[in-house]
Amino acid sequence: MNISKDTVVTIQYKIIDATGKTLDASDEPMAYLHGGYDNIFPKVEALLEGQAVGFATTVDLAVEDAFGARDESLVRSIPKTEFPPGVKVGGQLRGHTEDGREAVFTVVKIKGPQVLLDGNHAHAGKAIRFSVRVMGVQAASAEEIAHGHAHGAHGHHH
Repeated sequence: MNISKDTVVTIQYKIIDATGKTLDASDEPMAYLHGGYDNIFPKVEALLEGQAVGFATTVDLAVEDAFGARDESLVRSIPKTEFPPGVKVGGQLRGHTEDGREAVFTVVKIKGPQVLLDGNHAHAGKAIRFSVRVMGVQAASAEEIAHGHAHGAHGHHH
């Protein structure tokens, strides 16, 4: 079976930065729903369209085609008194941006009475090299299509 809209594609991947440092890699194969559901970088999805199990490629992605540019408005400082106990540097919190959208913020620094949070993706602002190998392709279930993502071998509960 070839990769097309509404197929579940299982891949292994590796992401490296411009210096050759590995930023992320799949330990286990990862499944995504193919076909414009924003489950994988659009340029990678376009390269995978029509391919089959065993296909492998590497593509260089510019900042805007990868994790996007850094948005300094997503960096903020909050008083430690408003900070939940037990969360440390590197931890993540759900919050809202200034325009009210929900976002995940990473704790960057705790200094005295202030906590520095960053709502940018850890790799925002970086051009990357994305290597991918197709491990499996199968038709998506009606539920996966309705939900817009792959559910995996044991189903999925919302």
